[in-house]
Amino acid sequence: MCMLVFIIGGLVILAYCSQASNERTYQEVVWAVCGKVTGVLCEVAIAVYTFGTCIAFLIIIGDQQDKIVAALMTDPEGADSSHWYTDRKFTISITAFLLILPLSIPKEIGFQKYASSLSVIGTWYVTAVVIFKYIWPDKEIKPGQIPTSPSTWMAVFNAMPTICFGFQCHVSSVPVFNSMKQPEVKTWGAVVTAAMVIALFVYTGTGVCGFLTFGTTVDQDVLLTYPSNDIPVAIARAFIILCVLTSYPILHFCGRAVIEGLWLRYKGETVEEDVVLERRRRVFQTVSWFLLTLLLALFIPDIGKVISVIGGLAACFIFVFPGLCLIQAKLSEIQESRSTSWWALVSYGVFMVTLGAFIFGQTTANAIFVEMMA
Repeated sequence: MCMLVFIIGGLVILAYCSQASNERTYQEVVWAVCGKVTGVLCEVAIAVYTFGTCIAFLIIIGDQQDKIVAALMTDPEGADSSHWYTDRKFTISITAFLLILPLSIPKEIGFQKYASSLSVIGTWYVTAVVIFKYIWPDKEIKPGQIPTSPSTWMAVFNAMPTICFGFQCHVSSVPVFNSMKQPEVKTWGAVVTAAMVIALFVYTGTGVCGFLTFGTTVDQDVLLTYPSNDIPVAIARAFIILCVLTSYPILHFCGRAVIEGLWLRYKGETVEEDVVLERRRRVFQTVSWFLLTLLLALFIPDIGKVISVIGGLAACFIFVFPGLCLIQAKLSEIQESRSTSWWALVSYGVFMVTLGAFIFGQTTANAIFVEMMA
């Protein structure tokens, strides 16, 4: 809840800078406000983050499909099956090729707004199921130990990547702000506050009730801890797959747009001058991105390792880049004297950059030396 203040603040800062610079995407706002070097770093970070998130999405699909297949094969324990078509690598691949790849190739993604609305309802359903299962638990579920305090003070910071990963919507927030009928910073502040409070209740309800249901035996993906033959949970797993199927193309779209911008800038061309080759280049970029994320997802089955790596980058999008934008925006103002509010906003920006840099450094170091080398 303390971090939520800065998360909402970052969203408002981005809207303010977007309006001031008349730019319509996250990376373009950073370019316009902070300059070329910071802009390029931002683009590279977005490409890496969206790439890693797409890998995490494919791992989630595999996790949920494993349980669904186990239930269909009357295998409640989820044991390995001798059938080739129940193999995890096959089920992830066939789902990705048939559903995700066709949704990722189009130039625009506006047609996915209806499926995305359904996936939001699915998210609420998942939270309701987890809370219901905690209040009225199944007899066969026996919770493990439930610690009431972190083992070490570092354990608190190790939770930061997951929190940042869950609340990071800043990369796509600028286009959303500019798509409003009346893009005003004040209205935007009310919208994002309501959205983040809803997300807070969803995450808190799922996380707390899921942990209290299973204790230390809970899986990082809480739905995997429930029995495979539980019908309400099976429906929740189907909703999670739907959420991922609609989210992967959106994140890929953001990453592809960054790669396209870097390529055109490297070639010294504009979008208008290069329209003829745009479709061929888009298909090549999409297929290459898709195949790389799929291969990595097949051989990295632990979603925790992926989130631990890209969670630090999420902190940059939430804290560092918005903080830098706020500082530069205030420094560029021509004023005869610096008011108290001016100094307060600059100090707030400095604190955001410092906090974001600390979270990024700590989580990335922990991911390299603990998670990746474990």
